[in-house]
Amino acid sequence: MTTTVECPTCGAPVEWSAQSPNRPFCSDRCKLIDLGAWAAESHAIPGDPLEDELFTGQLPPREH
Repeated sequence: MTTTVECPTCGAPVEWSAQSPNRPFCSDRCKLIDLGAWAAESHAIPGDPLEDELFTGQLPPREH
């Protein structure tokens, strides 16, 4: 029995097997669209508010 998942980009059914090298995406095109969304920061993983505060760029520049 083969598992089928939906392509995260377009929703097309994708067979989860070695015959689907782009899984979970249906194609290289959908994989690249998703990568572009991450690069454009359309996708993001929520961060830790304390970490976000530490790396806001409001720190004085380091002296070398």
